[in-house]
Amino acid sequence: MQEKGTISVNTENIFPIIKKFLYSDHEIFLRELVSNAVDACQKIKRLAALGEYGGELGDLKVKVSLNPEAKTITISDNGIGMTAEEIKKYINQVAFSGASEFLEKYKDKVERKEIIGNFGLGFYSAFMVSKQVQIVTLSHQENAEAALWTCDGSTEFSIESTVKQARGTDIVLHIAEDSEEFLDKYRLSSILTKYAKFLPITVELEDEVINETEPIWTKSPNDLKDEDYLNFYKNLYPMAEDPLFWIHLNVDYPFNLTGVLYFPKIKSNLELYKEKIQLYSRQVFITDEVKDIVPEFLMLLHGVIDSPDIPLNVSRSFLQADSNVKKINGYITKKVAEKLNELFKENRTEFEKKWESLGLFVKYGFVSDDKFYEKAVAFTLLQNLDNKHFTLDEYREHIQALQTDKDNKAVFLYTSDVDKQNTYIQSAKKKGYDVLKLDDRLIDSHFISALESKLPNTQLKRVDADTVDKLIDSGIKAESVLSEAESTRIKDLFEKILDNKTLTITVESLPQDEMPVVITLPEFMRRMRDMAMNGGMASFMANMPPQLNLAINGNHALTQKILQADEATQIQLIRQSYDLALLSQNMLGGENLTKFIERSVSLL
Repeated sequence: MQEKGTISVNTENIFPIIKKFLYSDHEIFLRELVSNAVDACQKIKRLAALGEYGGELGDLKVKVSLNPEAKTITISDNGIGMTAEEIKKYINQVAFSGASEFLEKYKDKVERKEIIGNFGLGFYSAFMVSKQVQIVTLSHQENAEAALWTCDGSTEFSIESTVKQARGTDIVLHIAEDSEEFLDKYRLSSILTKYAKFLPITVELEDEVINETEPIWTKSPNDLKDEDYLNFYKNLYPMAEDPLFWIHLNVDYPFNLTGVLYFPKIKSNLELYKEKIQLYSRQVFITDEVKDIVPEFLMLLHGVIDSPDIPLNVSRSFLQADSNVKKINGYITKKVAEKLNELFKENRTEFEKKWESLGLFVKYGFVSDDKFYEKAVAFTLLQNLDNKHFTLDEYREHIQALQTDKDNKAVFLYTSDVDKQNTYIQSAKKKGYDVLKLDDRLIDSHFISALESKLPNTQLKRVDADTVDKLIDSGIKAESVLSEAESTRIKDLFEKILDNKTLTITVESLPQDEMPVVITLPEFMRRMRDMAMNGGMASFMANMPPQLNLAINGNHALTQKILQADEATQIQLIRQSYDLALLSQNMLGGENLTKFIERSVSLL
């Protein structure tokens, strides 16, 4: 006997809403229906374990089959099945969740993470691609009668008795004309590989197994070898190099979270490494946009996170704001910091070898996350030009004797470009100073500011930020061979001949073997300029010449030569010494470089 009725919904327009808004990505229908089928298998498995089902379980699996001629896709399971009354309850009342009721009934006997889906709105995603949907089902209950439910996407349905030999449910989708792209085996295969790759019940498409039911994050780390982790990484990222190391996440309180996060070898193009973490909920793929769950500084990690406690909206496509998300974010930060500290303590030599890649993560976390910083101070490394690595405390001790200024501040000198700043590096080395290499353009400018703000009595200066005697101001003034009148005269000559309002010209008592003229951009001004450039004002700053300091070395022999020369020679020597200073800063180019070369040939 056939029964007809009306689906209990609060609005006649529920289906357009589902189709257009809740599930904007139509391929989601397959994820939802396969998840529900897996759910049904998990339920019968649990009932058997509890002694509430005594029949043969058989080989629990979900089958997806395709009939292009009939234009149907069928999702079949041999799970718990439904009676006609259960269909009315779970299917005809939209958003009534069978999973929720099952969990409530067996809340003391079943783990929530074993039940995936909502037999509610998830099922209705079928109507995104179907002009008609049929459910053919036989309950696990003794003497149950098979039922056939039919609906064409309106709020009306029919339900009647039918014949079905085996326990379980078949969902038959009669595909609509605008969705016939899904009547392609390779299209279905790609969707299943994306969403069902690690489901806990075997999923088959046309008798081919799609999934691995026990991925490594579901296992105990004690049961796994390095080879297992590396093989899983290759499975996720076939073209990637082996990772540096990995972290196995496993927590069940105050939230449930499992997963494996890998530290990749970072090369130049960071965009290639982003959005590589996959988020799962009970082994169902959800998204690879995990910015709220994973701290921003760890977004370059690769791997998998799985949690049934991550709140999702009704389509499971987007994260919702929730305290658990913050807790998970904090937990991941803590685990990463602990792992890095453990690696540093166990084998510092290996840690230093990996610092080129690790440094980006550590510095980013150091800058952006106070909780991470608290732990990271122990293993954050500084590398000098001799390729030696120091912790922050070790480095302060290393440079304390020579690089402490008159105000008792430790001055960390650094270079952002070894080749371009070589002249200044050599000047610093002549004084016995140590120079750090901080040349990562993505993070080091922020890292430098963070070091100054977090480390007491510490200042960082780029080697070309001042003349070598002023980089570390000891308060002792060097003697000058020039008289006061000569100093004034040489300064006036440079100002007149160069006639450049962007230069602040001074005469200083530098060592005789230093450059005759030194050009510097003060550290503060350079940082302000860098901030403006990074803040989207690059084109504006390009048209604004930097305010440079020009220091005339009063103790250099060339200074005396200029003072004693005739006017024509003075012009030639001053322009030549100025161009040499520009050249040492890689600031000489175009017509000025051509003139410099011509002048050099003439002088030779």
